[in-house]
Amino acid sequence: MLTERQRMILTAIIDDYIRSAEPVGSRSISKRADVGFSPATIRNEMSDLEELGFLEQPHTSAGRIPSEKGYRYYVDHLVRQSSLTTQELELMKQFFAEKINELEQVIQHVAGMLSTITNYTSIVLGPEVFSASLKHLQIVPLSSRSAVAIIVTNTGHVENKTFPIPEGVSVGEIEKVVNMLNAKLVNTPLIQLRSKLYSAIGAELSQYVAGCEELLQSLETALEHDEEDRIYLGGATNMLNQPEFKDVDKVKNVLDLLHETPTLLRMFAALPEGIQVRIGRENSNQAINSCSLITASYSVDGQHLGTIGILGPTRMEYGKVIGLLDHLSRDMAVLLGRWYKS
Repeated sequence: MLTERQRMILTAIIDDYIRSAEPVGSRSISKRADVGFSPATIRNEMSDLEELGFLEQPHTSAGRIPSEKGYRYYVDHLVRQSSLTTQELELMKQFFAEKINELEQVIQHVAGMLSTITNYTSIVLGPEVFSASLKHLQIVPLSSRSAVAIIVTNTGHVENKTFPIPEGVSVGEIEKVVNMLNAKLVNTPLIQLRSKLYSAIGAELSQYVAGCEELLQSLETALEHDEEDRIYLGGATNMLNQPEFKDVDKVKNVLDLLHETPTLLRMFAALPEGIQVRIGRENSNQAINSCSLITASYSVDGQHLGTIGILGPTRMEYGKVIGLLDHLSRDMAVLLGRWYKS
């Protein structure tokens, strides 16, 4: 357990290092109005904090920098959640006041806004596929042998899929199929559409359409849905602005990871709900062992819909990012709650 003086000095060192990215010395800490101890006293405490593993000394005669253990203690016990600035609040107010017709655009805007406010990299997982369901289906014949299926989801997303029309199936029969699908499959989760196609309308369809089996096979292809959640990035190259990432190989590993969607999905899926902070080697993927990842989930009526993440150096403005994600995740829950109930 650290003494109150050690906690004060550790907080001051981490706050200074976050701002400067330079090792912090006892003299600069002693000049802070909120500390009030002599350089000699601070040096002694810094030595003790280093011995306890909370600080590191990168070079002889240099100041100290926080260790991963120091950052973890800071996040768990010392960090003060920052309030958003007037400018940041206004930016978020303008964003949530905009009328955006498709949920995909909302997620893209959130990713961009987060990277702008923080100057870090944002990673946003849109509503999970189990929450997207069929709102309306339309089939438009393009010729006697092909048609396009237009799938509208409850999230406002629109997908178009072209599929072949079996020989002998008329336009009138296709209209009957569309009416039947809309009556039987509305509100069905997209990931269940194909499996429910035969059980919901297979037997009934055979009474009206001669080429029933062939048409169902064509529709099955048209209703195929990509089961991977969409991931949206904002400020992917912001890493280049951080002094810790002057090493090109280190940056390349991070950027490569950001484009590995399946790996990111597995990484985010392993995180508990709520606000989570992973520092350095606490991250499961080696590519971001020199980074910190802060995530917040957002839910509607107890249903987990997605996750917002900020990736940056371990020298991250934890108080600001935690406050921002806490604020934004609650706003997202309200926005999506209105969306799903509309």
